[in-house]
Amino acid sequence: MHRVVGERSIADPSEADTARTLLAELIRARVFDDRALALQRRGWMSGYPPFRGQEASQVGAARAMTDDDWLFPTYRANALQFARGVPPTDLLLFRRGHPEFHSNHDLPVFPQAVPIATQLPHAVGAGMAADYRDADHAVLAYLGDGATSEGDFHEAMNFAGVFDAPVLFFCENNGWAISTPRERQTAAPSIAAKAEAYGFAGRQVDGNDPLAVREVVADALDRVRRDGPLLVESLTYRQGPHTTSDDPDRYRSEPDLPEWRTRDPVDRFAEYCRAEGIVDEQFRERARAGAERAIDRAVAAAEAVPEPDPGDAFDFAHGTLPRRVTTQREAVRDRHGGG
Repeated sequence: MHRVVGERSIADPSEADTARTLLAELIRARVFDDRALALQRRGWMSGYPPFRGQEASQVGAARAMTDDDWLFPTYRANALQFARGVPPTDLLLFRRGHPEFHSNHDLPVFPQAVPIATQLPHAVGAGMAADYRDADHAVLAYLGDGATSEGDFHEAMNFAGVFDAPVLFFCENNGWAISTPRERQTAAPSIAAKAEAYGFAGRQVDGNDPLAVREVVADALDRVRRDGPLLVESLTYRQGPHTTSDDPDRYRSEPDLPEWRTRDPVDRFAEYCRAEGIVDEQFRERARAGAERAIDRAVAAAEAVPEPDPGDAFDFAHGTLPRRVTTQREAVRDRHGGG
């Protein structure tokens, strides 16, 4: 049931190219996260969920998906979406109140789910539709460990098992559901073990090793396309707060977790790549400089977009707006100066 893959020596040149690509993606994700956090702290956006410490898990998973596989993300999946090809400007504008897909990209990526676990039944529905249509793609449903305490998680897992939906539940276990540690959420020996109750397999992977995540998720997606659902638990650690409104010092002390899980994944993988002779000492500096320039352009592009009309939030609540909703929309526009 469980599988943890650690780093190993790389001899194949194609694997070396993959490792360089993964390291560059990790650095780009870290730059994006650092910049987004700084922007929020100066009021550029109202709130932000940092993902520092989880870059390897998300980048590795993104690089395991085929071009046609669908991603159903949640609010902390920015690194996964970024590596999947979602423009950083879209991710930034979403946090400033704009529609999520500002660029109108046609990537197979579902909108972020901010309510916990609500994307999971939708992901199973999409997987069932793919199965009915004899499509070749799979669905990757991203969730956090806290989502496994929600009813939507259990309903989605049950439906996926009963209908053999080609869905990979990718659970990123970062140790904390806001302030609740995993051992206070479930008496199960692991989150991966929960899959057995629904008739399919669960696996664990070292979520701070992007090569291991890529290998395990790619294999899982192949199996999902053939045989139905799987659950992968990616073991990582949230280094920062749950969101910018959270203070982890109030509930978290030194983690009782192994060093492989809590060590910074960007530093760890960069050192591994240097030790293997895959990159030189300047690789990280060059990658970071390029990422900084790309994020500079994304921020400038986001700032050039006019502020959204707060009344737009009402427009798609109903096919035809009832009078009371129209009245509410106009009141909001008057209060906030919308047009």
